[in-house]
Parts: sequence; structure tokens; C-alpha cells
Amino acid sequence: MSTKQQTLKAPISFSGKGLHTGVKVTMTVNPADADTGIVFRRTDIEGQPIIPALCDNVVDTSRGTTIESGGHRVSTIEHIMSALWTLGVDNAVIDIDAPETPIMDGSACAYAKAITEVGITDQPAERKFYHVTEKMVYTIPEKGVAIILYPDDEFSVSVHVDYNSKVIGNQYATFNPGDNYAEKISPCRTFVFLHELEPLIKMNLIKGGDLDNAIVVVENPVPADQLEHLKKIFNKPDIEIKAGYLNNLELRCNNELARHKLLDLLGDFALLGVRIKGRVWATRPGHFANTEFMKQLKHTIRKAGEKPRYQYDCRKPPLHDINDIRHMLPHRPPFLLVDRIFHRDATDVAGIKNVTMNEPFFVGHFPEEPVMPGVLIVEAMAQCSGILVLGDVPDPENYSTYFMKIDGVKFRDKVVPGDTLQFELTLAEPIRRGIVLMEAKAFVGNRFVTEALLMAQIAKNRVG
Repeated sequence: MSTKQQTLKAPISFSGKGLHTGVKVTMTVNPADADTGIVFRRTDIEGQPIIPALCDNVVDTSRGTTIESGGHRVSTIEHIMSALWTLGVDNAVIDIDAPETPIMDGSACAYAKAITEVGITDQPAERKFYHVTEKMVYTIPEKGVAIILYPDDEFSVSVHVDYNSKVIGNQYATFNPGDNYAEKISPCRTFVFLHELEPLIKMNLIKGGDLDNAIVVVENPVPADQLEHLKKIFNKPDIEIKAGYLNNLELRCNNELARHKLLDLLGDFALLGVRIKGRVWATRPGHFANTEFMKQLKHTIRKAGEKPRYQYDCRKPPLHDINDIRHMLPHRPPFLLVDRIFHRDATDVAGIKNVTMNEPFFVGHFPEEPVMPGVLIVEAMAQCSGILVLGDVPDPENYSTYFMKIDGVKFRDKVVPGDTLQFELTLAEPIRRGIVLMEAKAFVGNRFVTEALLMAQIAKNRVG
């Protein structure tokens, strides 16, 4: 899997009808800039509102996955999301002129084929991954639903379906690294039980459904009068039942139903907004369980971002001590606010500042209850960023980094004498033309005290 974000090489378009609304839909998937994510744009609404495809925006899972933002919805997004995400598309703007995606043949085959044919291209920004470190479990015991996520170095999925059905039986499906999604998973169609079908028809909830875009499972014998009724409903005079499926249907593989559940699960996983490294085991998954699990996982990811990634060991020699730092940065006491750097690679840096009562700013801030000024915490993080970008420069003393912009600053907790501040900074995007954008966080132990998005410019010092 590429470490770079990817998008389509060119737009791809689809036309069809919505499964539930029956309306004619035209949908065009466009390339998009890095860090856009996958978003839907309702071209049939004034202002063409944007609806980000994220689990936080899921509002209905009763008959597919529906997202909403600003009062505007798009339904049945799971198939196109499954194809885009699994085939490597991180960024896309999906123009759609209806409230529902086209159902096509009930699978993601047309989507996967078009994506494969047009191709995808790398973008300069790095992909965001969440590496699972401990098992996570989501269950609905009364329905026999379970989704378990295990730590692993790569992403894989195993699905088991058992509906106590003599027609379906127990079915299993897997998707592993290196598997061909377009051939193995995308052609597998959605399915419904006959006893579920008629109520949906009576309630006008599947206006676009027919025997060409869904597998209908028949569990029990169907009387002749009911069969005649189905012929009228579907406007098909040749309806038959064979081997437990309506209209003499030929399955595309013997576990097509389990594979379709896996297809849906991949589409709902796309709503996480980041890729994961972990192994999924799911029993009887469905859109409600899938998206609830995504929300749970997203909360876990957010909490993980509130703890330091790197562990400082004072017993080990630092990567850069104060003398190295003085050589790299133009700052001098009392404004040199970084004592040690203990981690640095191409995109990340981590350092510390030992906060003592002897700091000159404590004299006036606040004398009776000393607190380190937030602006100096931000300055210390910025100095760490300077070490990251100048650490490999042969003559760092001839360069300086200057603030251009500070966004998203949050002071979550106070810093007082005796605290050891730990700074962790990550490049938010590659350095271009001397411009550096970094995500910065500061911790005291496991307390998350400050965060900010820093933009700076690297400039050569003027001589003379």
C-alpha cells in the first residue's frame, strides 16, 4: 500500500437509478487535492453543498448508509465508498444530482472497473494511518453481531454470516493484502430476504429495486397466487424460484452474500477518514454496527492523539543536547526554550523543556501561583520545529525559521514549575519553497497541555 495520498487521474461518471428513491441519478467522481478526503457535492441544490463522507455525519443506516451535513443528505453511499477506498483513492469530490447514489447492478463492479481503467495517481501529502495497538470489540449480543479489531501490521478483513437460513447457510469471506478487490469483492451484489421485500414494497421504500440489482433469498415455499403477485410487482412474467433464489438467479460465487457484506463493511470503514493497520473479524455485520464501530474507533484514535507517541528516558543520552541545540538555533537564554531533543526523523521531532522556578517569566506570571505563559509553550514548540528542518543542514547557524501563521491553538492545561514539557511535532505536508507546516503538541507526562498548527518560513540569514 502506498504511503502517499492518491486520487483519480481523471473524472469518472455513472448514471442509473436510486435503489430506494427510484430517481434517475448522474454521479461524477472527480480528482481532488490532497487532504480533501472523499466528499459529496449535491449539484441539484442551490449553492452545491458539500457533505463529507465521515462516520460523524452518518444519520441513518436502516436501508444503507446515509450521511448528512447542513441539512443535506446523500444515501446508499457504501458501494462507491467501498470501491474508492479499497482501490486506494483518498481524495475525491463526488458530484451527484440526487439524494441517493445509483444502485447499478447492486454491486460495486461498475465503480471498481471505472476506477481501475482511469487509474490513480500519487499526491505529495503523506497518508494518515492508525496502527492498532490493542484489541477493540463491538457487539450487539441479541442480534449475534460482533466486530473485533486486532493489532496487525497490515489491513485485512474476515466476515462470517449466519442468518439461520437453510438457503444461505454459514458463509465466510476474506480480504487480505494483495487480494484483487475488483475481481474478488466488487462484483458481489446486495441481497434481501423475500419476507423482508414485500413490506418494503408496500411502504414504497425500494422504488428502484428490481431483480436486476438485488439477490432475493426465498426461505419458504411460495404459493402460486403469491408468485403471480410478484410477477405484477416486478413486471416480469417469467419469475421463477430455484435453489432458494428468486428468478432462477445464478450466484457469481458460492459465498457471494458474505462477500457483499464484506464489500459494505469496507465502504463503511472508509468513513473513518484514515487508513488503519489492523485485522478485522466481523460476524453478521450491518451498516448500523459498522458505522457505530467506526465512531468508537474514531474516538479511540482521537484519544490516542492526546497521549505522547514517544517515551523520553532521561537515563539515555539525548539525540541533541543543549550544545547541539545552540548550534542549530539562533536563540539564546532566557529565550532558548528547548533543553534536549530525543527523537528526530524525516517527519517528526520530539524534545523536552525542564520548567523550573528560576524561569524569568515566573517573576510576573503569576507571582503567587506561577504558570508558564501559553505563548512561550507555542514558541518552544516552534523552536523544536526549527531543529527538525535545520537538523540536517550543514550550516544551520546561517538559517532561521520565522513564524508565518499559527492556527488551532488550544491550551488544555496549565504548566507550572517542576513540570517537564515534552514536545512532539509532525510535518503536516512536505516542505515546499522553504514553507513548513507542522502539527505541534505539548505534554506533561500523559497530560495533553497544548496543541497548534504552525506555519513557518526557512530563510537564510543576511550577512553583514
